[in-house]
Amino acid sequence: MLALVKTDAGPGLDLRDVPMPTIGINDILIRVHKTGICGTDLHIESWDPWAARTIKPPLVVGHEFVGEIVEVGSNVTDLHPGDIVSGEGHVICGRCRHCRAGRWHLCANSIGLGVGRAGAFAEYVVLPVTNVWHHWPGIDEDVQAIFDPFGNAVHTALAFPVLGEDVLVVGAGPIGLMATAVVRHAGARYIVVSEPNAYRRELASRMGATRVVDPGAETLASVQHELGMVEGFDVVLEMSGNPGALRDALANMAHGGGMAILGIPSEDVALDLTQVVFKMLTLRGIYGREMYETWYQMSVMLQSGLDISPAITHRFSFRDHEAAFAAARSGDSGKVIMDWTA
Repeated sequence: MLALVKTDAGPGLDLRDVPMPTIGINDILIRVHKTGICGTDLHIESWDPWAARTIKPPLVVGHEFVGEIVEVGSNVTDLHPGDIVSGEGHVICGRCRHCRAGRWHLCANSIGLGVGRAGAFAEYVVLPVTNVWHHWPGIDEDVQAIFDPFGNAVHTALAFPVLGEDVLVVGAGPIGLMATAVVRHAGARYIVVSEPNAYRRELASRMGATRVVDPGAETLASVQHELGMVEGFDVVLEMSGNPGALRDALANMAHGGGMAILGIPSEDVALDLTQVVFKMLTLRGIYGREMYETWYQMSVMLQSGLDISPAITHRFSFRDHEAAFAAARSGDSGKVIMDWTA
C-alpha cells in the first residue's frame, strides 16, 4: 500500500510503498478515505526538536482520518465491513489506575497513532476495536475526517459551562475555529476571538465570533468596553500557546472564571499567580478527548445543527502532500484535508 512515511531523521515525508498492516483478534483494518493534517504532523514533517526527541523512523505518520472497515478480528462482533469509522488516536494501556476506572483519557501510558505506532496517512490503517468510532448517519465525510481535532475543540470548549457566559478564544487555528462554533452552539453570550492572522480572523467571524481582535492593534479591555462587559471574561479557551497572549487573557478574566488550556507553549511561561488566587480562577489543562463522551457530544451537536465545515478550507489528493502541508503551514488556512481515494 502507499503511505506517507518519515523515513529518516530529518525534514520531509516520503510517499512510499509499504507492507499492508496485519490485524489481531481485537483489531480493525480500515481503508482510509480522507485524512486531516494536524499541527503534530507539521512538527514531524519539519523535524523540530520535539519530533527529534519523540519519533523513531521509519514511521507512517498521521492520525486524523475517516475510512471504511474492510476486515475485523475474530473477537469483534459489533462492527462490520462497510461501516464508516474514524479512530481515537490515543491507544491506551488498559491496565493503569485510570484505565481500570474508565478514565481512559487520563492514561499515562497511551501510544499515539502516527507518533508511537503506524499512522493513518496511508491507504490502510489498523486500530484496536476499542479505538474505533462508528459514525452516525448524515455527517459529511470531510467533517468525519477531522473528528480527532474537533474532539479537542469540544473537550476544551465544554471544560466549563458556557451557556450565557462571555468567552474569549485565544488563537483561531483550526481547533480554535471549531471551538468558536461549539460555544456559539452551546449558548455563549459574547464570543471574542483574538488572532493576529487576518485570514483566520475572517474565518472566526464565519464560525460565530461576536467580535474578532487583532491583538497587535487593539486591547481586550477596549473590546470589553465596546461590548458593555463590566466583569471580564467568564471562560477563556487558550489555543495559542503564546506566553504573552496567555498572560493577557488571564488579566482580562472575571472573578471565578475558568481557563481551559489546550495550546502548548514552546517555552516556559511566567504567570502572575496572585491573579489566580485573588480572582479565584480555575486553570485546566486539556489533552485530547474524553473517551468516548466527547465523541458522543460531537455527534449529537452535529445532528442538532452545529456546522463546522467552514473551518475546512483546503482539499488535496494525498499525491499532492507537499502542497497540502505547505497550505497547512502557511497560516492562511483552516483545516486541510487529503483524499486517499483520488
